[in-house]
Amino acid sequence: MLIIGIAGGTGSGKTTVVNQILNELPADEVCVISQDSYYRETQGLSYEERTKINFDHPKAIDFDLLVEHVDELKHNKIVNQPVYSFVTHNRTSDVLITHPRKVIIVEGILIFNSKRLRDLCDIKIFVHADADERLIRRVRRDITERGRDVNEVLTRYQNTLKPMHQQFIEPTKNYADIIIPNDRYNTVAIDIVRTVISNKL
Repeated sequence: MLIIGIAGGTGSGKTTVVNQILNELPADEVCVISQDSYYRETQGLSYEERTKINFDHPKAIDFDLLVEHVDELKHNKIVNQPVYSFVTHNRTSDVLITHPRKVIIVEGILIFNSKRLRDLCDIKIFVHADADERLIRRVRRDITERGRDVNEVLTRYQNTLKPMHQQFIEPTKNYADIIIPNDRYNTVAIDIVRTVISNKL
């Protein structure tokens, strides 16, 4: 079994890299664990209170449960991955039944902030993209997929996302084994990752 951690700032292109790796492997040999599924439960808070949570701070992530699930998969156990709603800022009652596979991809902006999670990863990849490019992607995604308006997205980027990126995400690049400068045509980096995966397996 091979556990791959993929981190990088919001809008850096992590999903593109994950999908490129998925395309290289048989579907029954790989599973994905998303940090976004592991935001802490906020059942006791009103919607207004939940909107004020800093979701880009490591404290917003239930790392205990995330590490527990990755460790259980590593030991060939099935886990019930939570399902999170960005519309309500809360976990739903659904779960995603996740089976252990030959390759487990753990992806998220803050995953390298947990030493226990880093230690579980066989390969750590950081996807790097320019701040302007990340902002453009984040604005598009939040408006089209998450029902936000442009002022809300820009205010949040300026007040929260940018400072959190500089404090908690960018520094974790130092933990990476491979840094991929994000470019949708960056086939060389993906070829290297594919070769590493093949050799490890």
